[in-house]
Parts: sequence; structure tokens; C-alpha cells
Amino acid sequence: MKKIIIVKPLLISIFFAFLLLVPKLAVSANLHLPGVSINLSNIQSNAQIAVAFKILLLLTVLSIAPALLIMLTSFTRIVIVLSMLRQALGMQQTPPNTVLISLALLLTIFNMSPIFENINTNAFQPYMNGKLDTKHAFEKAMKPLRIFMIKQTHEKDMAVILEINHKKPPDNVDDIDNIYIISAYILSELKTAFQIGFVIFLPFLLVDLVVASILMAMGMIMVPPMMISLPLKILMFVLIDGWVLVVQSLMGSFT
Repeated sequence: MKKIIIVKPLLISIFFAFLLLVPKLAVSANLHLPGVSINLSNIQSNAQIAVAFKILLLLTVLSIAPALLIMLTSFTRIVIVLSMLRQALGMQQTPPNTVLISLALLLTIFNMSPIFENINTNAFQPYMNGKLDTKHAFEKAMKPLRIFMIKQTHEKDMAVILEINHKKPPDNVDDIDNIYIISAYILSELKTAFQIGFVIFLPFLLVDLVVASILMAMGMIMVPPMMISLPLKILMFVLIDGWVLVVQSLMGSFT
């Protein structure tokens, strides 16, 4: 507790000292670091400030890109299903996480490419060209994402999110805030991913049960069933071209 009491005023003092120092630095016009020179006095117009702000905004978006990928795209459903497929096969580290995440990322790009093209054409490029301000560009960028998320969201999940936040169900979907749509969408994605994963688990579970029953009938109790069932499951999965079927089912679940 003493450390917290001491550190908190120190941080506040540093913050206010920084606020007092920034105008002086701006007046001095030049900031010199080893190998770096920052000039704050040669800004000729607001256009230069706008360009710098756009670059800062772009860097901010890139820094939170992993979170946006999970919350706003089909990545969550795809990576969960692929992970459950690996568990159903009985192999803990094969395929490795890097391979699964890479495959999930590629499938997400394929699935979301029409939406990304829409955002780039109607929001990002006009914003970078100065035809749209930040507010309208954000609204145009969110519109196709909202349509995609609402299409994949179950009504029950949306009702639960609104009830948790003590919000009345609106008459129109357009009246729902983005934060509620995103929350309901993630819940729906988790539910759908587990439903698909359950269907994938069933044939592999059947193979495990058959192998265990045969070993019990033969009196081979000391033989681990996984030793026999694992190669059989891999053989079955390869013969039915399982990866293609899983990918086709995943991509078809978003239509």
C-alpha cells in the first residue's frame, strides 16, 4: 500500500510536468536526439497536421489489429474448429499452432475479402484522399462489418447482451451500438464453433469406442487404445480428404 501511495503522486507529477513541457518544446521548434531531429515550427498548413494525424491513426489501428481480427472477423470460429479437429484426432501438437493459425488467417482473408474490398473502396481510400472526415469514414467502414456480424449473430445472444447492459431491444437493428453487436457476435461465434466441433468429434469418438471394445473383447487390457485408434483415425481422415471437407464446411457456414 505504501508503494502505491508513493508512486501515484509521482506519476501525476510526471504527467503534469509533461503537459507543461510540451508547449515549451513546441515553441523551441526543434527537438534533437542522437541521430534524430524533430522540427515543430515548419508546419505550413492544417493539411500537414491532417496527414500526420492519419498516419498516427493508421499506426494505432495496426497496433490493435490482432484484437480487431478476433472481434470483427471470422477468425475466431475458424481457429476454434481447427483446434478442436486436432484434439479429435488425438494429436496435441500436430499440426503445430503456427500452421493452424496461418491456415485460419488465410481462410479468414478469403472469407472477408469482399468486406475488406468494400471498406477499402468506400471508406479507406476516400479518407486518405481527404474526401471523407474521420467520423464518416469510420461509419462507412463499420457498415459492411455490421452487416456481416448481424448476419452471423443469433437473436438470443443479442437479447442476452442487451439484457446484461439493461438496454431495451430496439425497433431497428441500426439503432444497436457497435459494442453490443460485437459482443453478441463473439458469443454466437463461440456457440457455432463448438457446434461444428461437436459434429467433427463424433466419427473420431466412434473409432475410439470401437477400438476400445475390440481390445476389451480380445483381453488386451494392457494395450492403450490410443496406440491403435490414432493411426486408424489418421488413415480415415486422409482417405476421406478430411482437410478439404473441414475447410469447405467452415467456409460454407458463413453463407
